[in-house]
Amino acid sequence: MNIKTFMLERIQSLYENTVDYNLTESGFHPFTLKELLSDTEIDMLENTVLGYGQTNGSDKLREIVAKNYNCGLNADNILITNGSAEANFIMCKTVLNRGDEVVMMIPNYMQIWGIAEELGCKVKPFHLREENNWQPDLDELDNTVTANTKMIVLCNPNNPTGYTLSGYEMQKIIDIASKNDAWIYCDEVYRGAELNGVEIDSFIGTYDKVLVNGGLSKAFALPGLRLGWIAGPKHIIDDTWAYHDYTSITAGILSHKIGEIALQPEKKREILNRNRSMLNENLKHLREWIDSKAGKFKLISPKAGGMAFVKYDLPNVNSTKLSDWLRENKSLFILAGDCYGMDGYFRLGIGERKDYLLEGLNRLEQGIDEYVKLIGE
Repeated sequence: MNIKTFMLERIQSLYENTVDYNLTESGFHPFTLKELLSDTEIDMLENTVLGYGQTNGSDKLREIVAKNYNCGLNADNILITNGSAEANFIMCKTVLNRGDEVVMMIPNYMQIWGIAEELGCKVKPFHLREENNWQPDLDELDNTVTANTKMIVLCNPNNPTGYTLSGYEMQKIIDIASKNDAWIYCDEVYRGAELNGVEIDSFIGTYDKVLVNGGLSKAFALPGLRLGWIAGPKHIIDDTWAYHDYTSITAGILSHKIGEIALQPEKKREILNRNRSMLNENLKHLREWIDSKAGKFKLISPKAGGMAFVKYDLPNVNSTKLSDWLRENKSLFILAGDCYGMDGYFRLGIGERKDYLLEGLNRLEQGIDEYVKLIGE
């Protein structure tokens, strides 16, 4: 096997369902069908014929997705996928070739890094800088991108920091890409989960060589649908459909139907308002918890997304060893910063129910105190 194990995803898959408290969920507490849909809509689903549906996504769903971007897209600019993870895979297989150079924002959801390396690409980082409140190092980006760069890979809003690019930063990235004739690919799966309630601009429509992904797993709190998409120029979307025929072929027909409902303007507003409310309340409680710990922890508050990336000042404490000990001894799961190549941090999900989060933080506090005493003995 040539591809590396995707450790971030593998660790979550192994352990997130084995503990009393999973504090590292990266989205929001999911809706039930009863919470999300009216009786009429549920009745419609009960009478849906469970066929394959259109493999690139129903015309209706692709049109609705296209209208969520304010740049004149239509259904031909959209491919529906089984979650945004499949969108990432298909995009890489379509656009990248052996020997291509890829420049990727770090920290990041590391799936594309692994896929690009397996394809034989040279992958280089540019960084968000904690000392600058996670602003991107645009000078580093400008110096790293070359005429050989095929693609700049972004995550906005960012996983795991929750940083959102400013308009100025977006334009500088576009200028750098354009100067080097490079593609921009932006993972925008957290777009819609902004704490201030103002949806950030998409990269799509800003430059002729842009592809973005989206989906309903994160900002929409509907991960069980496994519904994602790629948006971009028609000729590239046509090519991604060809790869989609070799992967999952199609997303499920019920996911199509529920997606068509969830993305309608009124329902979308209802979903996102619910999730943003949870984010703001939970972030307030997390800040209070961190502030009460006498400088042991530091958090640059996220601007969007369902998580917080917490730095800790605990001498000789490795993030993976801490995560393993908490899981094995306290039935509590946090994601180690090592999964992002950044020891000294851990990721906490803040899209959960308030009571669950507060109980989990109490257990986290007890567990960390016990672990620090244990390794100090």
